[in-house]
Amino acid sequence: MGRILAIDYGLKRTGLAVTDPLRIIATALETVATAELLTYLQAYCRSEQVDEFVIGMPKTLSNQDSATAPEVRKFIGVLKGAFPAKPVHEVDERFTTSLAQRAMIEGGMKKKDRQIKGNVDKISAVLILQAFLNTAR
Repeated sequence: MGRILAIDYGLKRTGLAVTDPLRIIATALETVATAELLTYLQAYCRSEQVDEFVIGMPKTLSNQDSATAPEVRKFIGVLKGAFPAKPVHEVDERFTTSLAQRAMIEGGMKKKDRQIKGNVDKISAVLILQAFLNTAR
């Protein structure tokens, strides 16, 4: 069984999270510049068995697509083109940033480390992946 890789897509940088091979634990992987995202994913998939992707879909409080949703949808098309055999699942990512910030505080992360935006992106990707795992079971 291969891993599931989650993507918290951003216009500048993207947070990534991945499961263990048994798909039990969601772990933060990396934050990469969005311009380098596809190259990173291709290299990662050459070194690790990834069976599926999960991507956070930005929604408004009224469950409408947010302003960045068209960019996410465009990237989904690129992702499906690069990895046609791997399913791509969308997960509602509302509130993941605020939940990630709360998790960092509750986890005892120092304020200086919480201010590094890449940390929020990685933890948001973990939350997206965990939400997917919770609904897939």
